[in-house]
This record gives sequence, structure tokens and C-alpha cells, in this order.
Amino acid sequence: MSELMQNLPQVAAAYMLYLVAVISPGPAIIAIISTSLNQGRQRGLTIALGIFAGSFTWAMAAALGMAAILTRYGQVLEILKIVGGLYLLYLAYKACRGALRPTVRGDLPTVEGEESFRRTFLTGYAIHLTNPKAVFAWVAIISLGLPAGASASAVALIVGGCLLTGFMVFMGYALLFSTRRAARLYQSARRPLDALMAVMFGAAGVKMISSAL
Repeated sequence: MSELMQNLPQVAAAYMLYLVAVISPGPAIIAIISTSLNQGRQRGLTIALGIFAGSFTWAMAAALGMAAILTRYGQVLEILKIVGGLYLLYLAYKACRGALRPTVRGDLPTVEGEESFRRTFLTGYAIHLTNPKAVFAWVAIISLGLPAGASASAVALIVGGCLLTGFMVFMGYALLFSTRRAARLYQSARRPLDALMAVMFGAAGVKMISSAL
């Protein structure tokens, strides 16, 4: 407890940094919103869980010092950016196809029969695992919130608190954008919303790839 009180300013700063990073619009949040609107609550929660799993992976890597090592090897992050950017462009293509599909009266969010929940989960996991922003965010959080020689309890406090925050934010977005009101909004403006998602995914993908070249 004494260690917590001594490092309270650093802990608070780390939490604030993570909150800003996790709620800001990015590929992960766009994917949760898009899936929740287009495929319903269960799929939205599933992709949010996959994204959280990706965040958990980077959190463990940062806590163990692996993420910091990755930042010293630019080529690894360059590859991550390219792979992640290409995947975002693929998601933009899928959203574009949805925007081009004619709207049928009474359309509601639908789920492709062949797309399993496992695939939805892995989509979210891949989005976050290939996002260098997640690497840098966790490295910054660990560096800011944990002084040299910090105890295991301090590490658990920082990582656990940030992960809990991320879990609530990701799930919150999924729940918010899978409500009946959101479904009605999507039903009335499906094509322009899908087009907007396509543009956002495409812009994020191009930006990520261009930053690696």
C-alpha cells in the first residue's frame, strides 16, 4: 500500500494515458462499431473480446519487456504495420461490398452463416495484434507508470487496471452500437454507414502502410 501511495501520480498518469488511447477512434473501435451495427450484439461482443485478447497479449509482452525490445527492431514493426494495413484494406473492401448491396425494405443486421464466432473473435484479435499503436501505448504505459525495480504487485496494478478499463470500453462500444435504436439507424442508413466504414478502414490501412514505407 505504501508503494502504491508513493507512486500514485505515475499510476494515475498511466491510467489516464491508457483511457485516452483506448477510447480514441482507431481500427479496433471502428471494427467493434461496424460489427455491432452490421451483425448484431453477439458478434459485436465477440469481436470486442478478440480485440481485448489482443490488448492482453501486448500488455503481457510489455510487462515482460518484450514489447520494448520490439520497438528497438524497426523491421519487425514495419512488417506489423504492412500486415495490419493490408488487413484493414481487406475490411474496407468488405464494407464497400456491403455499401454496394441494394437495401431491401425491412433489412436488419444479418450474420453470414459461414462466419463462425471463432472467426469473428480472431478478426478482432488480428486487428489489435497487428496494430503498432497498441505496442507503443503499452510500452508508454509501463514506462510511465512503473519505476525501475517496481514490484510484481505494482505491475499487476498498472496492467490489471488498464486491462479492466479496456475491457469495459470495448464491451461498452459493442453494447451501445447493438441497441435497437442503433439497429434502426443502421437500417435507415445502411449504405452510407457501410460506405463511411469502408472509408475509415481504408484510410487507416493506407496510413498504416504508408508509415512503414
